Amino acid sequence: MAFQPWQGGQPAQNPYQVPAMRASHADRERAVDVLKAGFAEGRLAQAEYEQRMGRAYQAQTHAELQMLVADLPQGPVPQAQFTPRPAVPATFLPQMPMPQPTNGSATGALVCGLIAPFTWGLTSIPAVILGHKARAEIRRTGERGDGQAVAGLVLGWLGIGAWALFFLVMALLAVTRA
Repeated sequence: MAFQPWQGGQPAQNPYQVPAMRASHADRERAVDVLKAGFAEGRLAQAEYEQRMGRAYQAQTHAELQMLVADLPQGPVPQAQFTPRPAVPATFLPQMPMPQPTNGSATGALVCGLIAPFTWGLTSIPAVILGHKARAEIRRTGERGDGQAVAGLVLGWLGIGAWALFFLVMALLAVTRA
């Protein structure tokens, strides 16, 4: 049987070599985790696993720990991906159209219309302007968002109508009091 580094042989000492870094408890636990994974994957036999585990807990340096796990993967091993071939060649598959983006003006019209009650109707006019602009752009470019543009238009016109009604009521009150 050939000598394995993890079986406890001493490397030749070089007088010019820097002393090895001492291992911490966390380093030993990481090495033990690698050994556990190797055993669970069937890369180590029971006896070899137990022998390496004992040596991992007794290891004093990083070099000793590295010898114990050098022949094991130390992370996920990429697996070959099986990609099944389609039953129908791509040439004959129907082409899926790319979805069009939503028109930004339509989103702006909707937002302005929704916040109009909170701004006392100040965003009603921008909602109407953006709504008309968005509908024209949507007809020209085919983008999505026509429903948002219409909702912004409706909310904007409701806000403008509320202001018109308010001014009409104020004018009538002023005329009746005079």
